[in-house]
Amino acid sequence: MRSIGMTLAIVAFLGIHAVAQDAAVKAIQDLGGNVMQIAQNDERLDVILHLADKDVTDEALVQVAKLDKLAWLNLAGTKITDDGLKNLAGKKSLEKLHLEKTKVTGKGLAHLVGLENLAYLNLYSSEVGDDGIDHLAKLKNLKRLYVWQSKISDEGVKKLRAALPECTVIAGVELKPVEPAKPEEKKEEPKPEEKKE
Repeated sequence: MRSIGMTLAIVAFLGIHAVAQDAAVKAIQDLGGNVMQIAQNDERLDVILHLADKDVTDEALVQVAKLDKLAWLNLAGTKITDDGLKNLAGKKSLEKLHLEKTKVTGKGLAHLVGLENLAYLNLYSSEVGDDGIDHLAKLKNLKRLYVWQSKISDEGVKKLRAALPECTVIAGVELKPVEPAKPEEKKEEPKPEEKKE
């Protein structure tokens, strides 16, 4: 039987934990970010910081790391760095991560290797280069990876596709020239026979 002291300690811990969660949500909202449940019947969280009206730096990720059930995180166009990504290292619930248009490099991706549920990663127009390929190759549950206009080379894209065969790696738009349609040749219609009188 559990002691009263242990029960009170658990209740106190849960209360402190809830206060920390609320404080983290408020700090993110104070930046102009948004924290919401994915759906009414899904308590996992979607955190949006790409539209914040204040600079989003590594300090914001300290607050994000305090959130339980973090599933989606949008950091596109923010001022986060490789160092800030270390705050996401333990967020195993994270499934979708936007890092496009950030200064994140391949070195910072080392902090994401343990994110076993990460299925979507957007690195469009980031500073990630071929130095990040080994880290990306360890994200075996990735289903979609955007590396368009990043620093990853064509050879690096080939390596990623080989290492992650279940993942769609989007490296750009492939434009193919369109052949103009050939004009149809007009067939001469037979002239109606003239009636003889």
